[in-house]
Amino acid sequence: MCYVIFQPDVIFVYSIEQISMGYGSITTHALMSLEAHGILFVSPRLEVDLLQTLPVLLLSSYDRMIIGEHSRDTDLDVNPVRAKELNNIRATGKDENVKLSPPCLMTLEEAIGYVAFDELSEVTPKSIRLRKRYLDVNKRKTMSKRPKM
Repeated sequence: MCYVIFQPDVIFVYSIEQISMGYGSITTHALMSLEAHGILFVSPRLEVDLLQTLPVLLLSSYDRMIIGEHSRDTDLDVNPVRAKELNNIRATGKDENVKLSPPCLMTLEEAIGYVAFDELSEVTPKSIRLRKRYLDVNKRKTMSKRPKM
């Protein structure tokens, strides 16, 4: 979801994101609850042929990586690497078969057009990722309060 601020001669476009706050492999268990908050850019098992034109996303996440859009008007810090606890293994209930919607894959042009002033696009031969410019949460909040030039 993108919002546009209109000023004469200048248009600022900004988006509200779900931002990762953990390192490691992205799990289906975590994405199941995050899918209700908005559109996701990542998938736990995304296999895309390298010969296709769509970018390939890695199966891991790092701190301050943008993993999706948030449906509300504030950025949301989420943990996509949270694993399901494996206690009470002999329970009669089985794990439900989780069906996630496919992630929103961006081309290079879309990723560059999507980023705001406090974000970066990371481009590697195998993936296109979005992240916040300032990885430290406290520094990011401080920089967002500074007047923009």
